Amino acid sequence: MAELPIPELPTALARCSGRFTISTLLGMEEGGRGPYAPTEGTGCDSAQPTHLSGSTLCTRTFGYNTVDVVPAYEHYANSKGVGDAGKGRPSLADLHSILKPDPGRLRVPVSDPQQSNGLPEAGPEEAVGEPGRAPVPEPVRFGWVKGVMIRCMLNIWGVILYLRLPWITAQAGIALTWLIILMSVTVTTITGLSISAISTNGKVKSGGTYFLISRSLGPELGGSIGLIFAFANAVAVAMHTVGFAETVRDLLQEHNSLIVDPTNDIRIIGVVTVTVLLGISLAGMEWEAKAQILFFLVILVSFINYLVGTVIPATAEKQAKGFFSYRADIFAQNFVPNWRGPEGSFFGLFSIFFPSATGILAGANISGDLKDPAVAIPKGTLMAIFWTTVSYLVLSATIGACVVRDASGSLNDSVAVGSPGCEGLACSFGWNFTACAQRQSCRYGLSNYYQSMSMVSGFGPLITAGIFGATLSSALACLVSAPKVFQCLCKDQLYPLIGFFGKGYGRNSEPIRGYMLTYIIAVGFILIAELNAIAPIISNFFLCSYALINFSCFHASITNSPGWRPSFRYYSKWAALFGAAVSVVIMFLLTWWAALIAFGIVIFLLGYVLYKKPDVNWGSSMQASSYNMALNYSVGLSEVDEHIKNYRQGWLGTCLVLTGPPNFRPALVDFVGTFTKNLSLMLCGNVLIGLRKQKMPESRLTADGHTKWLMKRKIKAFYTDVVAEDLRSGVQMLIQAAGLGKMRPNILVLGYKRNWQTASPQSLEDYVGILHDAFDFKYGMCLMRMKEGLNVSRVMQAHVDPTTLAGEQQASTIFQSEQGKKTIDIYWLFDDGGLTLLIPYLLGRKKRWGKCKIRVFVGGQINRMDEERKATPKPTRTPFPSTVCLSCSIKRFDDLIAPFRLNDGFKDEATVNEMRQDCPWKISDEEVDKNRAKSLRQVRLNEILLDYSRDAALIAITLPIGRKGRCPSSLYMAWLETLSQDLRPPVILTRGNQENVLTFYCQ
Repeated sequence: MAELPIPELPTALARCSGRFTISTLLGMEEGGRGPYAPTEGTGCDSAQPTHLSGSTLCTRTFGYNTVDVVPAYEHYANSKGVGDAGKGRPSLADLHSILKPDPGRLRVPVSDPQQSNGLPEAGPEEAVGEPGRAPVPEPVRFGWVKGVMIRCMLNIWGVILYLRLPWITAQAGIALTWLIILMSVTVTTITGLSISAISTNGKVKSGGTYFLISRSLGPELGGSIGLIFAFANAVAVAMHTVGFAETVRDLLQEHNSLIVDPTNDIRIIGVVTVTVLLGISLAGMEWEAKAQILFFLVILVSFINYLVGTVIPATAEKQAKGFFSYRADIFAQNFVPNWRGPEGSFFGLFSIFFPSATGILAGANISGDLKDPAVAIPKGTLMAIFWTTVSYLVLSATIGACVVRDASGSLNDSVAVGSPGCEGLACSFGWNFTACAQRQSCRYGLSNYYQSMSMVSGFGPLITAGIFGATLSSALACLVSAPKVFQCLCKDQLYPLIGFFGKGYGRNSEPIRGYMLTYIIAVGFILIAELNAIAPIISNFFLCSYALINFSCFHASITNSPGWRPSFRYYSKWAALFGAAVSVVIMFLLTWWAALIAFGIVIFLLGYVLYKKPDVNWGSSMQASSYNMALNYSVGLSEVDEHIKNYRQGWLGTCLVLTGPPNFRPALVDFVGTFTKNLSLMLCGNVLIGLRKQKMPESRLTADGHTKWLMKRKIKAFYTDVVAEDLRSGVQMLIQAAGLGKMRPNILVLGYKRNWQTASPQSLEDYVGILHDAFDFKYGMCLMRMKEGLNVSRVMQAHVDPTTLAGEQQASTIFQSEQGKKTIDIYWLFDDGGLTLLIPYLLGRKKRWGKCKIRVFVGGQINRMDEERKATPKPTRTPFPSTVCLSCSIKRFDDLIAPFRLNDGFKDEATVNEMRQDCPWKISDEEVDKNRAKSLRQVRLNEILLDYSRDAALIAITLPIGRKGRCPSSLYMAWLETLSQDLRPPVILTRGNQENVLTFYCQ
């Protein structure tokens, strides 16, 4: 291909999109004509306007008009299914096939590359409205700072930062407190990396964590996480609101101003608070974001206020409460642990601290309100984790270096330095707290006073304001997150009875119904008014979500899911697995019963989606896992040695069933599907006879319909078709190409040709030739004959609309009904390896045929009857009840073969050979004489079948073999006709490939 001259690109035409840097090549000169611009009247590719499969395209690409188009963003913005043509993109037939002129079609105007750059920013849903209609207002969109980082930091910071972290530092010491913080942050950081990977795996819309996981990894895990996470956020609203209400209640108690009583005050204050927060949320995302910024500033000011207070010289009042500014010996004493009380253990304190590290998904939960989620979520989430971790580490180190563990708070406890009888570190600073420390009655100090931060700070009320800001911001973030996630889940209708809450209102599609549901749930839990009863459930549900997120990413990675291609470079599948394992361990360390409840709910939700199989297809990692498992096991079969008991790794080998369209021969499909179900593979083959270019569109049109028909009939089978010039060559293709590795077919099943006497001689030759071809390829053979026939195409009229096969009424067959206490009669006439015996046995193991008695008839001599009864092989562990031996008698059947005879008895050899060359299917007098015994045997066998098996449920007979080149096709079909005529039950003519499929022995 000649090299194109590439002019210098304007800055606007080169841009970065995700993991690609996209630059647009321009061959357009000023005025819209480039060096390759065609002359007036030139059509697409120098042709006339054409009739295309979609719309007629004629765009200017690299300076000339062509049907081919440059890559466009909207072609890849939708992933409904494989094979869906992108809007505006020509099909392969448009580019490859001969185009028929269609001047009546309209041309698409030539696009202007300077406007679109070949990669338009907006999809069809974002197009400008119709002229004369008011423009749709732009929804509010946030960047990574305002939309993700601030929101996550506010959700991570909470009551524990102010009221519990100083106490944890006193108990565990600075060193172990840092270890607790870093262990907690390790879990959240790994989860943050997994979320970052998911957010860079494709275009992100609204729905938050649920949307990210469901679209990347499928509905099974996404649905479970979405519902759990939405509920956890709804209950978390109550938890944070109760924490705020408790603080307000404590302030009221200090001033003796309780409203009713301590418990009911929490309920009243909590309900009023959550109602105000609901009003802020309903005002819209813009107002909610402004409120979050206000809370963020309050927390920052309170934190700065605390740090300033640590460097201000301590007053006598603060010293009495244990604060002495920065002292090396205080830091050294508080560096080691001093366990106290029932929570005085490492994991006890870890369980208390860990909820303060959650909240990392607050930004991802409003993914639809972000300008660029793929950039904002990773950057904002990880930055929020970093800064909150720094704040926790700084707080524990600074307060541990300033405040002693025990202090009385009494100014009378000041003593001279070195006074006798004074014990403890405070003695060196002129304070004697020995009495209260020994009695463990000190009211102040890190180990006793939860408000130590307020005492240390420069201005105490600012710390109280920080507590309010932390609790209210967390409650508000959860109040917004829960409805957003739940709305997306409701729209997908993975679970019943929740679609009502999927409706959105306003320019941002606000989930007002979801807000109200979240409000009701939050109020219900607020009425409990006990923070310690709510927190364990919340923590375990969040941890369960983290475990599922990490495991989902790991699962998608190890299964090489086609839909899992994250561009986030710091993601590691092993880190995700570690994060999932640690999350599960922590869940049980926190509250084992809450962990069991959480996992029980997850298993139920996961099982429901797997059972119901909702009509969605987002590229599930479960699907990829199934494919990879099947692939690995299929390849692994190549290393497995075959054994008679396994017979191609199942009780039966793979069956290639010549059904044609499967709905045309439902009895044949049901018969094979019954004995292959859960045992072996079934392939339904169809030969489309005709020219390839005429039949290929039919193949593409009907293939999915036939597969859905099989699924609706609950037949575990694959459908495959080939296009051939005649039936025999098509079957040869299927015999040679169908299957994979050791799962290739080894049994050919087809229907009996009822019209062989009136059909064309060539079709008769092809039918018998198919049997010979199967034997040539060492296939077993199974022919099925039913008195009423197999083909029901005229009754079903399925050829009218092949695209609606799955919706048509299913024909009922004998193999779908209970057979009762009838018999399955097996006429095992020749030793074919046992296939004649095996197929009816497998059929008899099924529930509908389980009451049938199996009878085996073998040919032999009367004087050897006892010996042959004992020698009859049986499938392993399956004794047959009875064996009857019989002696054959014969009759003539000349009237059947008379139309096909050459009648060459008085002609010379040269004349006979010429007649045979023109009519190979006809029977010479010599062939009649040579096969007289074999022909008359079929007559006698038919008499025996009528005598013994007239009322059987099924008759299985060993298929006689006609020697290729020696037995004319008409004579062979006359044998089969004579053998199976006038029988009411279905007749199965079976012949193995002369290799054992049964064994006496266990080894």
